[in-house]
Amino acid sequence: MSEENQRRPLLVHHYERYLVDQNVNAYVRSISNAYTVGSLERLVTTGDRTARRGAVLALSRLADYRSNTTMGRLLSDSDRGVRSLAENGIRLLWTRIGTPSQQRHLMAINEHLDEREFDRAAQLSTALVEDAPWIAQGWYFRGKAFFHMEQYNAAVQDCHQALEINAYHFLAASVMGQAYQLQENPVAALESFRRALRLNPSMEEVRAQVIHLQRTLKGK
Repeated sequence: MSEENQRRPLLVHHYERYLVDQNVNAYVRSISNAYTVGSLERLVTTGDRTARRGAVLALSRLADYRSNTTMGRLLSDSDRGVRSLAENGIRLLWTRIGTPSQQRHLMAINEHLDEREFDRAAQLSTALVEDAPWIAQGWYFRGKAFFHMEQYNAAVQDCHQALEINAYHFLAASVMGQAYQLQENPVAALESFRRALRLNPSMEEVRAQVIHLQRTLKGK
C-alpha cells in the first residue's frame, strides 16, 4: 500500500467502494464499526472533499438531531456534493428526536402531508406540539398543513416557531415566504426567502423568488 493510501482515512476507502456498489446499508455498517458520530463530525470539517462526502452520508444515517448544527453548517459547504448530501441528511435528522413514540408520530404526520390529508396532519401536529413543544418539526409540519389549508397567518406563526427552535430549518423559512407572498406582503416574503437562502444556498427556486421580489420592489 502506498504512503498516500496509508494516510487516507479508512472512511474514504469505504465510501469509494459504496460509489461502485451503491450498497448504502453495507457502507453504513462498515462505518458504524469504525467511527463514532463524534469522529464523523470532525471529519466533515477537517477532511478532504471525498472524506467530507463520506462522513456526511454516514452522519445522515447514524446521527440524530444532536448533529443538527454540524449538518446545518454543511449546507453552505464549498463542495456541491457535500451540500447535496447535507440537504438530504438534515431532513432525516429533524425526525430523529424525542421518544420512539414521538418519532413515529412525526412519520405519521409526514405521511398524511404526502397524501394531502392536511386537516388530519394539522390535528396530529397539534397533539404533538402540545406534547413536545420543543420538537421543531412538529411546528413545521403543522405550519405546512395550515399553508395548504390557506390559513396563512397560522402557517407563518408555526414556521416562525419552528425557526426559533431550529435555526437551520430552511424549509420553514421557505414556507413563511410563500405564505407572506400569498398575503401580498412582498417585503416580509423577501425577508423570509432571503433567510431560507442564507441557510441553504442550493435552493434555486427560492433564489428565483428573491430575484423576482427584488425587481418588483425596486420597480415600485
